[in-house]
Amino acid sequence: MESSAGGTCLASGGWTAAHAAKLERLIDELASRVAGRSATIDMRGVEAFDTYGAWLLERFMRQRATMGAPTQVAALPAHYEDLFTAVHDANRSIPAAILQQNPIAVAIERTGKVVASAGADLLTIVAMLGSVGTAVIATIAKPRTFRLTSAVHQLDRVGLQAVPIIILITFLIGGIIAQQGFFHFRKFGAELYVVDMLGILILREIGVLIVSIMVAGRSGSSYTAELGSMKMREEIDALRTMGLDPIAVLVLPRIVALILGLTMLTFIGSMAALYGGCIVSWLYGGMSPDIFVARLHEAISTTHFKVGMLKAPFMALVIGIVACAEGFAVKGSAESLGRQTTASVVKSIFLVIVLDGLFAVFFASIDM
Repeated sequence: MESSAGGTCLASGGWTAAHAAKLERLIDELASRVAGRSATIDMRGVEAFDTYGAWLLERFMRQRATMGAPTQVAALPAHYEDLFTAVHDANRSIPAAILQQNPIAVAIERTGKVVASAGADLLTIVAMLGSVGTAVIATIAKPRTFRLTSAVHQLDRVGLQAVPIIILITFLIGGIIAQQGFFHFRKFGAELYVVDMLGILILREIGVLIVSIMVAGRSGSSYTAELGSMKMREEIDALRTMGLDPIAVLVLPRIVALILGLTMLTFIGSMAALYGGCIVSWLYGGMSPDIFVARLHEAISTTHFKVGMLKAPFMALVIGIVACAEGFAVKGSAESLGRQTTASVVKSIFLVIVLDGLFAVFFASIDM
């Protein structure tokens, strides 16, 4: 690049990214030579010109414009004019100023969005519950329409295949509760009451709650992923086109299997937890199994067992309804499938815990 009289600069050579270092140095030198006065850059000698060269020239012009020194580009070859015009017009809009928002208003807005979202979720769950109820009535009217094979298959997946992990986890939890009970009750000489705490806690609360949470994470997420994948592949729309009700074909067998499976797993899990507590009481607390069983008979009654078992079908229904509703809410992307699967697990666990609290208040009010 050479300077001539009158502030005109003659450009030549290649204005491309391959000559970036040299061009940067020449532009800096030119800026110092024509500082404070207008200048014209004659581009007739340019042999190659790409986006980098166009932006370098545009940056030079904009920097000088801010200092009140206009710069003109002359004799640019015609086949480069469109490229330079596109770069020249880029980023011309002034970014909008970021307004400082009132933090109280922001908090109120967020709270309103959360409440509205919770209300929409509640309506979706109620709608799914109503659809399932309608399917149940239709199935009772025509029992042969019930998909027994599908229900048995789902029962195997939800119930039988989950038995090993349920036994393992509940066994460990029962042992941990017993160990902590002996560790703290021993200070007061009340080791015998560990059996009371363990029996009542496992049969009434912990047994069904832990099993429900595990089933929500294991089977609820599976339901959502399966139905969501069917929704993405338009299989559910195909069922409607064939005149079949997706609720009766896909949802009802899964919920029936979940109710039966969770009830069975609650019983197995509670027994495993009591057995784990018995083993720890023997090995850690020095309480023989005969004494443990005898004290357990004195401490608990069939009422505690009934309370825990009565909760299981309702928790299974909540898990199934939420999982299937979230599956039907999946859109056409993998991101939507992952988001709804996560939401299914979170909402199911939350509602299971809330339902357990409501049951605790209800059974306390009827002295049960």
